[in-house]
Amino acid sequence: MTDPERPDHSPARDRRTGRSAAAARIEQQATWVDLQLRQAEARGDFDDLPGFGKPLEGLGTSPHDPDWWLKQLIEREQITGVLPPALQLRKDDEVLDGRLDRLSREADVRREVEEFNERVRAAIYQPLGGPPMVTKARDVDAEVERWRARRDSAPPVVAEEPGASATRRRWWRRSSSR
Repeated sequence: MTDPERPDHSPARDRRTGRSAAAARIEQQATWVDLQLRQAEARGDFDDLPGFGKPLEGLGTSPHDPDWWLKQLIEREQITGVLPPALQLRKDDEVLDGRLDRLSREADVRREVEEFNERVRAAIYQPLGGPPMVTKARDVDAEVERWRARRDSAPPVVAEEPGASATRRRWWRRSSSR
């Protein structure tokens, strides 16, 4: 029940203006943002930004690419994972062998290939637009055999600490000066 003496403050209409309160806030938002920017500039919040007072790099160099700034942002910030699923899977397929070679256990290799195959299946069954899906799932057993062959044929990798000398003595050898 509504009380006739109480004003109607419903979000639909403001009794004083006859407009919605949301529309009034949206009209005032641009003014508020401009005010915040002017105050920040007066405080000097923008004075020490990189590139302050310099023209934007690449501005006007590629007139036919409206997304030049977005591509530069992705490159500068090294943003990953924003490709369409078909392209991301192509990229992941290219580097999968290298990722598998860094693993030391067969169970981890199997898990990695199964996860890759699951993502391929999900992309096939849920087309989200974008380029066509051409990446195929991999045979887990065949990938494990290829991983074994690469591991067995590779020379042993000796990981040295950065800056370590090539003539480092072993801890169990005595020095000849004693």
